[in-house]
Amino acid sequence: MSRRALLAFDLGAESGRTILGELDGGKLEIRELSRFPNGMVNLLGHLYWDAARLFEEVKNGLAVCASEVTSEPESVGVDTWGVDFGVLAPDGSLLSLPYGYRDARTDGVMEEFFERVPRERVYELTGVQLMQINSLFQLFAMVRERSPLLPLVSDVLFMPDLLNYLLSGIKRNEFTVATTSQLYNPVKREWEGELFAALGISREVMQEIVPPGTVIGKLGEQIRLETGLKQVPLVATASHDTASAVAAAPAEGDGWAYISSGTWSLMGVESPEPIITARSLEHNFTNEGGIEGTFRVLTNIMGLWLLQQCREAWAAERDYSYQELSEMALGAPAFGALFEPDHPSFLRPPDMPEAIRSRCRETGETAPESPPEVVRCIFESLALKYRLVLDRLREIAKGPITRIHIIGGGARNEVLCQFAANATGVEVLAGPAEATAIGNLLVQALGLGHVSSLSEMREIIRESFSVTRYEPRETAEWEAAYERFRELHG
Repeated sequence: MSRRALLAFDLGAESGRTILGELDGGKLEIRELSRFPNGMVNLLGHLYWDAARLFEEVKNGLAVCASEVTSEPESVGVDTWGVDFGVLAPDGSLLSLPYGYRDARTDGVMEEFFERVPRERVYELTGVQLMQINSLFQLFAMVRERSPLLPLVSDVLFMPDLLNYLLSGIKRNEFTVATTSQLYNPVKREWEGELFAALGISREVMQEIVPPGTVIGKLGEQIRLETGLKQVPLVATASHDTASAVAAAPAEGDGWAYISSGTWSLMGVESPEPIITARSLEHNFTNEGGIEGTFRVLTNIMGLWLLQQCREAWAAERDYSYQELSEMALGAPAFGALFEPDHPSFLRPPDMPEAIRSRCRETGETAPESPPEVVRCIFESLALKYRLVLDRLREIAKGPITRIHIIGGGARNEVLCQFAANATGVEVLAGPAEATAIGNLLVQALGLGHVSSLSEMREIIRESFSVTRYEPRETAEWEAAYERFRELHG
């Protein structure tokens, strides 16, 4: 295999990166070319994504690649978070900045929509966990508010689809991100007409759904002029960042679960078909698309958003690094306080440390006061939530689960990874930390025919990147803490 260059844009809720991948002899090397901050913008009381600035950052990454890399990339691929979308007018122009999923306009919207379609029916049709941030409920918020944009909407493009459109002029919805929307039926494998009818919105606003690895076109002429690149193919990679991350789990065989650990912790199993049962509804598991037609049966856990927001709240007094915070946590007493990480009060609080203290007081826990106590409280509560989800996965999934792969940025957090092993009682394998970019790159390679299968992708990852193993410790203490956590969880 000759050396092949590929370019990935990996956009997360906190930052975005341009990553060059070079595939050679069954090994992948990656290099960061640029990094830029991201975050929701508050305009007149609503939260939006600055799509124009993100597009400029992507073009800047292309220009950096053109100027600094000897070999022009064979393809480009973009991944982002799910559920959020942009809307286009009939002339192809962007009607508005895309709303951010933490915007308050969806408060209470699920209950109103369930008056049109019962919650059980929504889940039966989509297999997607019921969360107010889902695209279905974001669209219904526009319907409820009689948004003046609705009559003008010609096309709906999820965030990676929107960036692909701006790069190429081609409108497509990629499979993995489409399945996060709660607008897609994974059994029929098409947009669900019953839900669009309930919204009062034509299904024609959605695009053709293409599988991950589809070459959808080439960079547009204006992009080539601005960046200095030539007619590079644009691949609809595994456009949902979690799909790319899970594709990069260096797993072999069966019997494993994953945690894609970042702003959110996405915990689940890989399944050849969706799992849509009364039990999966009760535990609010979702079915999101993966590679080669697989499904990621998972649930969303609030994740390191809790720590990110605490760090931001403390920044005025001291700008802690994430490494400092993790080390400080080990100096705090074990199991001083526990809380449910997914309580709605943590979605967008003005002061995260106070929100955590307040929730602890409400449940009879001793509120953590100092930063070390708060951080330890976060890590222990997250690890115990992983245990709860693992128990529930074992109820609905086929076969045993004997190990967990932690992938993404959270794989670098040694304290949380060890706590996860302690709480779950199974081996944890952490890494690669750059799983999303790696998955993005190798799905591009799959689409170009340089890699033959998901199995070969994972073999390349095992040969190219190391993992850190964590064995369970102090299991008796963690088992006692789990019983206490389950009581708090209700």
